[in-house]
Amino acid sequence: QVQFVESGGGLVQPGGSLRLSCAASGSIFSVYVMGWYRQAPGQQRELVASITRDGDTNYADSVKGRFTISRDNAKNTVYLQANSLKPEDTDVYYCSVVDSWGRQYWGQGTQVTVSS
Repeated sequence: QVQFVESGGGLVQPGGSLRLSCAASGSIFSVYVMGWYRQAPGQQRELVASITRDGDTNYADSVKGRFTISRDNAKNTVYLQANSLKPEDTDVYYCSVVDSWGRQYWGQGTQVTVSS
């Protein structure tokens, strides 16, 4: 069983910033890819950003230049620095971990609301 501790979500004004963090622990072995996804009600979950164990990153076009993903391998923790937030960034953000066998695990989600 894998446990997640997600934090950093909340309400922020347009143009503001948030930093999300997610720590994974428990029965997880050899974490390979960590990432953040987001999902609006009735919509498919979509990738926001991901980072491999070696530090290779991938971003959705909609967040490039505004969001930065990073990780601490020793702590199995992934971060998402979200700057210049827009109302369309409002979603539930989910932490994701993929191990070396390709098994994907999900955090419980944290709400990000961008509104004035």
